[in-house]
Amino acid sequence: MRLIRFIPLILSLITLGCKPVTDDNTNGRVFYTDDQFSMGADLSYVNQIIDHGGIYKDSGIIQDPYAIFRKYGANTVRFRLWHNPQWTRTVYTPPLTNMYNDFYDVKRGILAAKAQGMAVCLDFHYSDSWADPAKQVPPAAWAGLTVSVLHDSIYNYTLKTLDRLEEAGAMPEYVQAGNEINPGFVLPKGNRWDNTSDFVYLLNGAIKAIRDASVSSSIKPKIIIHIAQPENVYAWFDGLAAKGLTDYDIIGFSYYYIWSGITLNNISNYVSLLKSSFHKDVMIMETIYPWTTQNADNYGNIVDPGKLTPDYPATEKGQYDYLHALTAEIIKGGGKGIFTWEPAWITSSAKDLWGTGSSWDCNTFFDFNGNTLKGIQFMSDKYTFNE
Repeated sequence: MRLIRFIPLILSLITLGCKPVTDDNTNGRVFYTDDQFSMGADLSYVNQIIDHGGIYKDSGIIQDPYAIFRKYGANTVRFRLWHNPQWTRTVYTPPLTNMYNDFYDVKRGILAAKAQGMAVCLDFHYSDSWADPAKQVPPAAWAGLTVSVLHDSIYNYTLKTLDRLEEAGAMPEYVQAGNEINPGFVLPKGNRWDNTSDFVYLLNGAIKAIRDASVSSSIKPKIIIHIAQPENVYAWFDGLAAKGLTDYDIIGFSYYYIWSGITLNNISNYVSLLKSSFHKDVMIMETIYPWTTQNADNYGNIVDPGKLTPDYPATEKGQYDYLHALTAEIIKGGGKGIFTWEPAWITSSAKDLWGTGSSWDCNTFFDFNGNTLKGIQFMSDKYTFNE
């Protein structure tokens, strides 16, 4: 879809401020601005999938996946960034000449998303590979550094990355200072629980770099602190303001039915509690729900039918209903956004450390032939916002 199609929509938004706009050419669908509510999608695998045979379709016609997401209401795209992910090229035989989820791949994705008129969230993992609650391994280049030198490395790397993106016209509107940093990040130095002072010092290095990079940019990225699962968030932030962690904009958390004990209809309470307790905006940075329990390839899927919410079966309609209900819950609690995680990770010949294809093809917004499913439509549904 060409950006020119959205010029009337953009002009309407200028007139109406942050109110949602219904486009008469899209059968009554509603498009939101990211300032009002981020309808986000993590598309970090998309470039690799396209390069390795993956095909995306809408109404049976092959289309640019970034254009498809914009067409169905996405206004923000999230990309993960690894420091030096050499393994993303060496898992192939022969090794690729390029890497994925490095600076150049992320810049490629950001420019593709911005070309469709979407905002961008950049997710610094501060690692050469996956960072999550189970592992927060510093980049190999930072191994053995003292706390002060590590602080400077984090600052300089973050600043340089954002400065280079600014030069390329790719400054993100949102930046995550770490990914699911429940135990802290760049461990063991940045341990949130056992070494809180050093942790805050290191994290503030990243935060200051984001603020400094924005000084010369027309885009002022909002800073997100991201924790996994809502039941962990309050305790994580409790007391950190007194330790010096104050200069951020958004509390973000992952919410997966597989790993969280919180029911969907209680999410609004958690969002409201976090917002009122810490005086920050709140977003869900990762979530998804399966549309099937079948598998498109030989790469075993990450799905647990036994933990599915009874009212939402693993069907095309069940996925759509779940994501619509979850979005309504976030809005009810006063939240500012939802990001589905890798809803375009369809099967292809793309590789990672564990397999070829996708362990997520049951959770995507595309069927096993690459056609869009109903689930993607939840982003352009009409929701009721608190005045």
